[in-house]
Amino acid sequence: MKDKLITEIQSKMAPLLTQKQQAILREVLSNAFLNLNVTEDSDGDHFDCIDNSKLLEIFISAKHIEGCSDKSLKYYNSTLQAMLKMINRPIRDINTDNLRVYLAQYQKKRNSSKVTIDNMRRIFSSFFGWLEDEDYILKSPVRRIHKIKTDKTIKDTFTDEGLELLRDACNEMRDLAIIDLLSSTGIRVGELVGLNRDDVCFYERECIVVGKGGNERIAYFDARTKIHLQNYLQSRTDKNPALFVSLPLPNNRLMIGGVETRLREIGKRVSMTKVHPHKFRRTLATRAIDKGMPIEQVQHLLGHVKIDTTMHYAMVNQTNVKNSHRKFIG
Repeated sequence: MKDKLITEIQSKMAPLLTQKQQAILREVLSNAFLNLNVTEDSDGDHFDCIDNSKLLEIFISAKHIEGCSDKSLKYYNSTLQAMLKMINRPIRDINTDNLRVYLAQYQKKRNSSKVTIDNMRRIFSSFFGWLEDEDYILKSPVRRIHKIKTDKTIKDTFTDEGLELLRDACNEMRDLAIIDLLSSTGIRVGELVGLNRDDVCFYERECIVVGKGGNERIAYFDARTKIHLQNYLQSRTDKNPALFVSLPLPNNRLMIGGVETRLREIGKRVSMTKVHPHKFRRTLATRAIDKGMPIEQVQHLLGHVKIDTTMHYAMVNQTNVKNSHRKFIG
């Protein structure tokens, strides 16, 4: 009961406070309620009056406090809203069969992949698990919906020749610097466009990037990237603090869509398909592990919280497997 009250108060204050301030608020409220006995109104359970939209709002506020990005919160909210609208029952009355039927119909109607459906299952699990922990429901109906098995496909990475072709196809110093920075650091495209000039240390060949959840880390680049990045910055005449800016005036900060579009255009020049920022990241992870870098260091390099995420990026080179088999077994 105390946790419910604290969570409700936090949700109402969420728009006015930062994450740090909300954490302090929760600590203050927890201490204030520590020696108090909080009981439900004998005339009825106050929380029975909370409708679906209010519970969803409180859940989203709780995830915001935990540090989820705005993009993740938007995805959580839209996914859960669609589910609640379709099932059209009070949250306390939603059972396992309701969710199974919803997922099955969603997949059939949209021909969605198993990965998409499992992502939805995980969001439902997070939502109903939180409701259970906060005593809004007795038991999560997602407990009996198991992880959906997905087909493991080996995704393409860039070859050495492919990277050189992309570099040769660049007719702007900026584009060459972008390709070099993506391929040598493995940073996310969102981290790339968020970089400022002051974030780069050329002496140490490193830059400070802000990853998911606002976590900072150091990314490292090679000598070639250093030279091309310096050449690009020396050619600029604008005063924008952003590391990468648009080519036309007024030279605004380059956005994610601009990077993606430019890379596709460069790929078309050399008849390469599927040229996108994330492919550089996957290529770096794969090569690092193939060359013997410990998986924990690759995890830190990519800025992953969980090592399982790193393993999804690292596709083992089949040639290395064959050579190792001959060395150790055959």
